Amino acid sequence: MGKNTLAVLGVLLAVSGTVIPAHAADPVFIIKDPAVRDILSPESLPPDFYDFSPEDYWLEPRDTYWIIASNWVLRQERTQGSRIQALGEWADRTFSGADAGLPNNESYLRLGFATESEYGDPAQLDPEARFRLDIPTVEEKLRLVIESESDELIPLAERRRNRQLTEEERSETEATGALRYLSEVGDAINLSNDVGVRLRFPTDAFWRVTADKRWQLDDSWNLKAEQRLFYFHQDGWGTRTWLGVGRDLGNGWKFLSASEMEWVHEKRKFEMAQTLNFHKRLNNRATLSPRVGMLGESQPTWRQTSVFADVTYRYRLHSDWLFGEIIPALEFPRDESFKDRGSLILRIELYFSGTIDRS
Repeated sequence: MGKNTLAVLGVLLAVSGTVIPAHAADPVFIIKDPAVRDILSPESLPPDFYDFSPEDYWLEPRDTYWIIASNWVLRQERTQGSRIQALGEWADRTFSGADAGLPNNESYLRLGFATESEYGDPAQLDPEARFRLDIPTVEEKLRLVIESESDELIPLAERRRNRQLTEEERSETEATGALRYLSEVGDAINLSNDVGVRLRFPTDAFWRVTADKRWQLDDSWNLKAEQRLFYFHQDGWGTRTWLGVGRDLGNGWKFLSASEMEWVHEKRKFEMAQTLNFHKRLNNRATLSPRVGMLGESQPTWRQTSVFADVTYRYRLHSDWLFGEIIPALEFPRDESFKDRGSLILRIELYFSGTIDRS
């Protein structure tokens, strides 16, 4: 075997980390690869890896407005999140009589800032705030629920386009507090009864009952139905029916066709909404949700009131509590002769909570 061949063989064996002894009595050497932290240490990386001179690496970092603001946000999440979770746990212990707080009390505070730009209108920044306190009581199926807003007091058209709107464009609603009793009809229908008041003066008592059920139609399609009946002492009664049919489309895409009809007692008319919703999780941080929809009413005749389309790009900016959204939208409202009205929403949302559904 020539010298060149032996030299090449020696290099290959050194790279592979294996040494074949020439004789049974010869010692065996084990060659270990260098640690990753040593390979990627600042002293080991080539100078062209950095966009600054190597001696600048050890300089103290300089605070910028962005660093100061981001550090403040991180401190608020650590501080306020634990406080809100502690409030929920304290309420659990107080109302349930237990020595320890019950998990998953679903209490949260959601803060955000949204800016909207429309045709001919400059962007404007509006703060947003939502909260929910969901507390189990001494009875397992009885809960105390305090919310910043009630769905029954928000028009159907606004609820279906909620993510397209800023706080200034939403209806003003008071916070509500209610006792909720959860039960089941048979082994499939979930039933909840709420009795409560609007937290204002003078107070406004209300009652609502909600029933929902899911069906698996076949291997691909599923169906969910929800029926709600409610009564507010000052606004009268109303009812709402919601039907959703969905399936997986493949390649990570999900589809949902949602139909909803609501009786508005004050205006003596039905309001309707039909949406086609698509959703895909792009990676562990981002989701994409295109949607098209149509709104309608029964007075003065059955007719369309608006057609709209939007795409929601939602990105998890930090951990599991800081999110950003970009929502381009297009609407064709009847009261503007179905002329197009485009808008772009940019939103930052912060969730202060130990337990929350962030989907």
